[in-house]
Amino acid sequence: MVAILLGLGFQSCDRKGNNGGSTSVIWVDLGLPSGLLWADRNVGASCPEAYGNYYAWGETAPKEVYDWDTYAHNSGAFTKYCNNPGYGLNGFTDNLTTLEASDDAATANLGGGARTPTEDEWRELIDHTATTWITLNGVNGRLLIGANGKSIFLPAADAGVYGNYWSSSMLHLDYPVSAWYFHFESSGQG
Repeated sequence: MVAILLGLGFQSCDRKGNNGGSTSVIWVDLGLPSGLLWADRNVGASCPEAYGNYYAWGETAPKEVYDWDTYAHNSGAFTKYCNNPGYGLNGFTDNLTTLEASDDAATANLGGGARTPTEDEWRELIDHTATTWITLNGVNGRLLIGANGKSIFLPAADAGVYGNYWSSSMLHLDYPVSAWYFHFESSGQG
């Protein structure tokens, strides 16, 4: 099971998901070749069109400020997920390029085998669904429809204009301050 940041449903709530409702995820089978199930909503969202929580890559809790000074794996330089000694604390490297379960926001917050999708899983989703830009209960985003007719909705959680969703894999090999993510906006995705 893979947890995405957002998805499709019929409950109504505000964009932040602050309706006091449940954050229970429904797992959606989109008929993908791998058989992978996708969450119907963002981690921390009380309904599919809610933005839910925001997370830094490799962190499991939301926070007020997202910058280098507040990053969990920073002590003036990387202390984890570093494959370049020039970026690691005192030349540190661990060559980890994929999130460990202890650092995966989906695993930590949803349990039950949930995890953040890998780059390959995002590509499978993109390659095996039809997609369109829609507004669901006042929230802009992308509707992804599987060959079996089932769908998930990814809200454009960045000011209603575009969305960026982390992958659990593919920390950049030469530049470990960035990881692969799925980006979309009204004009396209990739």
